[in-house]
Amino acid sequence: MLVALVLTVCSIGEPQDCKNQEFVFESHGSLSQCMYEATPWIAEWSSAHPQVKVTRWKCEVPGASGQPT
Repeated sequence: MLVALVLTVCSIGEPQDCKNQEFVFESHGSLSQCMYEATPWIAEWSSAHPQVKVTRWKCEVPGASGQPT
């Protein structure tokens, strides 16, 4: 099953400047499992992108947030 991990990221310099980043990947679990399994990946992604802060995340069916996949 394809799953979309949707991160809401905000600029460190302008915290009101936020946007969603969607990453699609193959998952062998449920959307709930995705939420828990995403934490280490988010930490790694965040350390590679110090100019933004992840403020929330969710797992959903790809394209459900209205963004193209």
